[in-house]
Amino acid sequence: MSAVPEDFWTSLPLGRNVRLLTHDANGLAAFDKPAGALSHPNAGGDEPRSLLTVRYRLEGEFYEWTETKGGPTRRLWLLNRLDSATSGVILVAADEALATEIRAQFKRKQVRKIYQALVFGAPREPAEVWRDMISAVKKKAQVRATTGVGRVPAECRMTVVRAGRGEPRVSLLQLEPMTGRSHQLRVQCAKRHLPIVGDQTYGDFPLNRAFAKAQRSKRLFLHSLATSFGYDFNGRRHTFAVEAPLPAEFAL
Repeated sequence: MSAVPEDFWTSLPLGRNVRLLTHDANGLAAFDKPAGALSHPNAGGDEPRSLLTVRYRLEGEFYEWTETKGGPTRRLWLLNRLDSATSGVILVAADEALATEIRAQFKRKQVRKIYQALVFGAPREPAEVWRDMISAVKKKAQVRATTGVGRVPAECRMTVVRAGRGEPRVSLLQLEPMTGRSHQLRVQCAKRHLPIVGDQTYGDFPLNRAFAKAQRSKRLFLHSLATSFGYDFNGRRHTFAVEAPLPAEFAL
């Protein structure tokens, strides 16, 4: 394909506070998604709260729009998803063949993803590998996951970035999932009595309320910090690495 013109990226119909982090010459790009934004619309009327504020084609997993009446149709393929409450790096592609290649990288587990999270409490060790068996059930478009009763392995590398002090203790952890299970990081943290701050499903609800009152923030404190991988396209090998800075509210 020909290079994607620069005006394609500068004229994107981005959602509120969504920021373009970077793009390469092949049409691969990354956004910094704010907490509360949807990766894509789930129902009619969701467009204003989504990554892009235009129609999303679920069957092809791409956004579609025209800039002017009668103008050319533009598309942007979504490559991965984040829960609406999670902020940070999310990937897109402006070419269908490229999207197919990058999605294959995710399926082959060749994409490195790093998250950071504020949790209540502090791990006993500065670094650990967490291994669990989990199950996930989807009911009425909502996912609920549990550990210990499933048959699906979930693995994550945990490193303490900043150990908590005071009461309640709040620590900053770096989490690198080696598997990509629904709600994996939230469930694995909760199992170890390290619930992510602001988690309204698996968290500590009384501590969440006290924290929200003190800090004036009700968000889920989970952030997709960095993504990196190599990929083949147009007969050449390419590398892609991107980081979305940790939001200011994580610096307690």
